[in-house]
Amino acid sequence: MLAVAAALGQPAAQAPAGVSASTFSTDLMQLYREARLEDPQVLASFAQAQAGKEHQREAMGALLPQLSLNAGSNRIHQENDLVQQSYDSESYSLVLRQYLYNKAAWENYQKFKSLARQSESQALDVQAEAAVELARRYFTALAAEDELELVRAERRTTQKSLDRVNALYEKQLALVTDQLDLKARVDLLAAQEVDARNQARISREALAEIVGRPVKEKLNRIRDDAQLRVSAQSLENWVREGIALNPALKASESGVEAAGAALRSGKGGHYPTVSLNLSAQETNEGYNNSLAPRTDSYVAGVGVQVPLYSGGSTSARVRGLYQDQLAAEQELEAIRRRVVKEITSAYLTANSNGEKIDANRLALDSAKLSRVAAEKALTYGMVNAVDVLASVRNEFRARRDLLKTQYEFLSNVFTLNRWAGKPPAESVDSVNNWLSPGSPSQAAGVGSDY
Repeated sequence: MLAVAAALGQPAAQAPAGVSASTFSTDLMQLYREARLEDPQVLASFAQAQAGKEHQREAMGALLPQLSLNAGSNRIHQENDLVQQSYDSESYSLVLRQYLYNKAAWENYQKFKSLARQSESQALDVQAEAAVELARRYFTALAAEDELELVRAERRTTQKSLDRVNALYEKQLALVTDQLDLKARVDLLAAQEVDARNQARISREALAEIVGRPVKEKLNRIRDDAQLRVSAQSLENWVREGIALNPALKASESGVEAAGAALRSGKGGHYPTVSLNLSAQETNEGYNNSLAPRTDSYVAGVGVQVPLYSGGSTSARVRGLYQDQLAAEQELEAIRRRVVKEITSAYLTANSNGEKIDANRLALDSAKLSRVAAEKALTYGMVNAVDVLASVRNEFRARRDLLKTQYEFLSNVFTLNRWAGKPPAESVDSVNNWLSPGSPSQAAGVGSDY
């Protein structure tokens, strides 16, 4: 594991032992570092990139000198009209072969060199996608815990209203329908709390799947003073950077290059090959396995092999490789279009989220004032329980909308950076600056007033 950590350029992350959610907290960057060492998809992509380099080295080996040593020992028995004899023969040879011209082998090496670059780019793309998925699950866990706290807070708020109505009902100043409406809402929220608690646990398990250990710590949350805005860079610049840097696009470009090299290698089957051959041989075996004096032979030569006809298989292979090249080119165009679409969508949505966050904050302030006013009015008999329930629901709906929009904004920032080709660590670090330790109740905006 330490070797993998060094290869990935990351320090080995130690999983905290015996931590408690009440004593320790973690942030997105810490989980990202752990996931890089534990996420099976990231580790598999790294292994595939290493395999691509070795395949490139294998293909290059066909262009280098080929040296072989042969040795043999035989027991030979010969009979004819004149003589009958048995003897032992030995032979040793050293053969060196070097291609001087082999178009098929050279283009095959170019293909695997492009495939190695493709594997590296694909590994970067997998790591970028893994960072986005980690962030998505991180914010899903935050949202699930926020929902649990919101349900609990709404239940406490509704219970206080029910207590007021009960007191008024004993004095015959409230209707039984108000009492029943509030009681029904409290019971419903109790049931919703059970479901919310289950979803919070499930979201933690989703994080554990990536990190490779149970995530029991508190998760750092969005700071109250965080200014959630996309950079001032224009959409055109984002698109231009994405086309230049996106690893999926680079991988597809390398795939097109590999397909072109494979096509040229196939055409190389029609070309002659020229090789230099050097050999040295020592043997005591002569013509027709006859015994001969020990002889040393040294041979140097140039061989030329010209393919004439292979049953049409070479031409058919070339036609197939040409179609493979066309398919790779179309895949490249499809990915290029997707990069433009994903960047445009994430950029516009993130900007919209930023504006919506401001509106949601204003809506929450208004809903909170409306709820406080309704509760006071209920005490004086100016409104009924239905009005109070509506104001409470509106306030907590506003809280949910604000939190949801904030998480959507951060998710869109990750998506934007991912398709623009930003390094995953840079994206995680930039978003992590907007986070700080905090409890779910604080993030949900519930405090002593409840």
